[in-house]
Amino acid sequence: MKNSKPMDTFLLRAGAAVAAPLLCSIPASAHPPAAAARPVTAPTRLRAPGGEVILGDKYDGFAYDRESFAPVRRSGDLLFISGIIVARRAGEGTDVQSFKNEVRRTFRRIEQELASSGATFDDVVMINSFHVWSGPDFAGSKEQQFEAFNQVKQEFMHGPHPAWTAVGSTGLLGTGGIVEVQMIAHAAGTRAR
Repeated sequence: MKNSKPMDTFLLRAGAAVAAPLLCSIPASAHPPAAAARPVTAPTRLRAPGGEVILGDKYDGFAYDRESFAPVRRSGDLLFISGIIVARRAGEGTDVQSFKNEVRRTFRRIEQELASSGATFDDVVMINSFHVWSGPDFAGSKEQQFEAFNQVKQEFMHGPHPAWTAVGSTGLLGTGGIVEVQMIAHAAGTRAR
């Protein structure tokens, strides 16, 4: 499509392989602004065993309805945020500074998911990150990628620091994927009614 762009970072999630062709054709005007930190409308909460599924916006609803996974799932006082992929969009560079901007975009999306669930980065207890160390979308070394990722993480997360496992991978779903970030937060909250 003439006005479409590759899958945006906030739309790239674990389990979205089938959605890739569909999401790639969504016009740029249909995507929410990257800087949005909170959902515009109240999130949708669906009852689930032990807690609830939280759909913060229409993109979460799309993932849930069309791709059969919960972008955010609460179980008791734990919040599980499905992986969100740091991706390079068409026209973005492969240098460290471009990568940092892509990581910031992803952390803003995670911040939005946390906010829709009544949580903040202070509530995060675990990060799992899956890194493509050698790929066409980042020109730096493994050490440069990890350091740049960590610097941006520290812009958003000030402590106490969560547990963190970083794993190398040969590839991620979708186009332009460099890192997939999954988080678990401890956040007592409102249960589905």
